[in-house]
Amino acid sequence: MAVIAAGWIAVLLLGGGIALERTLTNLVERNFDDQLEYVLTALIASAEIQVGGEVYLYSQLGDQRFLEPNSGVYWQISGKGEETLPSRSLWDRTLEVRGDHFDTDPHYYDSEQFASEPLRMVERTVILPGSDTRWTFAVASATEELDAQITRIRSILVWSFAVLGLGLFLMTLLQIRYGLSPLRRVRAAIQNLRSTGANRITEPLPTEVEPLVEEINSLLAHTENQAEEARRHAGNLAHALKTPLTVLTNAATANAPDLGTAVIRETRTMQRHVDHHLARARAVGRRAVGHARAPVCRSAEGVRRAVERLYPDSRIDIAGNKQAEVMIERQDLDEILGNLIENAAKYGGGTVFVTVDAEEGSEQCVVWVEDDGVGIPASERTRIFDRGARLDTGKPGTGLGLAIVRDVAEIYGGSVELDESEDLGGLLVKLSLPRAGGAGN
Repeated sequence: MAVIAAGWIAVLLLGGGIALERTLTNLVERNFDDQLEYVLTALIASAEIQVGGEVYLYSQLGDQRFLEPNSGVYWQISGKGEETLPSRSLWDRTLEVRGDHFDTDPHYYDSEQFASEPLRMVERTVILPGSDTRWTFAVASATEELDAQITRIRSILVWSFAVLGLGLFLMTLLQIRYGLSPLRRVRAAIQNLRSTGANRITEPLPTEVEPLVEEINSLLAHTENQAEEARRHAGNLAHALKTPLTVLTNAATANAPDLGTAVIRETRTMQRHVDHHLARARAVGRRAVGHARAPVCRSAEGVRRAVERLYPDSRIDIAGNKQAEVMIERQDLDEILGNLIENAAKYGGGTVFVTVDAEEGSEQCVVWVEDDGVGIPASERTRIFDRGARLDTGKPGTGLGLAIVRDVAEIYGGSVELDESEDLGGLLVKLSLPRAGGAGN
């Protein structure tokens, strides 16, 4: 920030200084030329033609320097074939004029005819009354005073702009230090979190950094929730595995005759628990990455092709909003829809309806999965979400499908409800997931 500010200050001051220097220099030079033109006009007004055709001045110019030899200001009147009339200040010298043309307006130019005395000259060609000769009136002045004024102006500008640039740069440094001081306070507050073990930034901070502090506190809360959720799942998994392990240990210690059967039964139980918690862990990990988008119909079509290979006698129809998208990872959406559609095909009568975005206009994208089976009694619709809960034990399964669906949906801010299908008469599963922004309704 300091380097960029210094660069811009240098560029702007340099550009402004050059423009101001040119403006002031032009004003001084213009004023110098105006003074020469004023003298030239007075010289022409004072000139007359004598009886013999020679030019003379009936009144002398008021500047005393025209009477002092080599004073630095001169005038001269010359005409072709006529005697030149110079000012006394020229002494024995003559101005080299450019009188080979007729100037109706004053003509300015610089002259180096005097080696140690650069001149600024103005001349004009005039035909005086009583004469046919083109008289060239010239006024010259040494540029030493003009150059001194210009040098002084430039010196003042350089020092002034240097001081101004230094002041602006120092002000920028102070502004940067003062402007970034809230961030240093935030850094100190974060260091205080590590040293004191606090879990939030509670120190009053300037308004400018309040959004940053709020985001940091939100991140801390999110991290704390994730850590707590991980500890809770680890505890639940440990508790769930404790009983099967105890059963296996007791059976092995007692050399029970049904040890093989017990091992198979308890390992299946442990496998269900592990699968359940792994599904939750994957969902939590993907959610932490950021807001994802997944097309519902595309996921449902992929699941239908897989389920129809497992249950070739089933007919699965998908209808609804083809553009609907939800804020969930595609893998998790596939797992949710896979469990719901597979259950509908497994336990239903062969017909499955999937309606995407069944309740248009709501903030949640609602997906209905209906089958023509016997359904689930209202009294069992809560218990069926428990891990390992199964109403039909005659068909293979782990009893984890609906539990995984509910847990994963809730991780993403969704929900799952069970009801009775009015069209097919079987089970209606109402899956609600957060709608992705910009998705079609």
